[in-house]
Amino acid sequence: MLEEARTGLREMPSNAVWLASRLAKPADAVAAGARDKGRGLTAALVDAAPIGDSVDIRARRARDAAERAREAEARAVEAAHDSKALADRVRAVSDRGLERLEKFDREARRQVDRRVADARRDADELVRREREDAQEEALEQRAELEEEIEDEVAEAEADAEDAQRRAEELVEDATEALAEARQLADEAAEAARDAADEADREARRLQSEAIQRASEADERVKAVEKLREQAAAVAAETARALGREGADGLHSYRKPELVDLAASMGIEHRSEMRKDELVSAIMKVARQRARQGARA
Repeated sequence: MLEEARTGLREMPSNAVWLASRLAKPADAVAAGARDKGRGLTAALVDAAPIGDSVDIRARRARDAAERAREAEARAVEAAHDSKALADRVRAVSDRGLERLEKFDREARRQVDRRVADARRDADELVRREREDAQEEALEQRAELEEEIEDEVAEAEADAEDAQRRAEELVEDATEALAEARQLADEAAEAARDAADEADREARRLQSEAIQRASEADERVKAVEKLREQAAAVAAETARALGREGADGLHSYRKPELVDLAASMGIEHRSEMRKDELVSAIMKVARQRARQGARA
């Protein structure tokens, strides 16, 4: 059931791109969508039954976070409506400005033509001067009108930008609230799964340890058998060599070499023996193993 609650949260819109895309939709449709998402989340959380005290607490926190997310989403939708209205106002002001400019251009052309016609009756020079004066005056008036319109458009754009920033802040709040609600739902579901899977994990761990120990024991047995085979081969070779060289050949060895040879033959207390004792012990073991090899 907690998994169903978490799924309900995942189905809610969770980023600014979603809310921004709603700006282009009718306000009623956006609001209806937000209410539907809120009702879906509430239903998913009500269906989630508590599992233990800690899971129940986390489920309640998830429901509270979902409620906060719905409220933040509603505020974001309202701010989106305001932003759209101000954007419409910007377009309206701009359109009215263009209409005023077109109207002024038409009137200015008519005034210029009228004054030119009047001036042409007096003299060509007067026509030229009047034309220049009229055009200059028209340009000045148009510049003043453009400046006035730009101020109006700038003011409307500033209002729209403020509304957009407020909408983005509310979108961010809604996104954070949704993320928190989703995280709390995940934690509640994870706690329930951990409680149910703990015994299985422990059994798997013990089984793995037993398999590992058995494998290590097999490896050690194999290593001992290999060393035993190597020692037997060295001892046999040593016995054959000693049979050829005798004790005189061993006396040519240095004591560390005799100690190593005694170790390969399994002679105990070898490090405490003198050189002649080592030679005697090695010869004794070599004869025994030579006899054993002959019998075999």
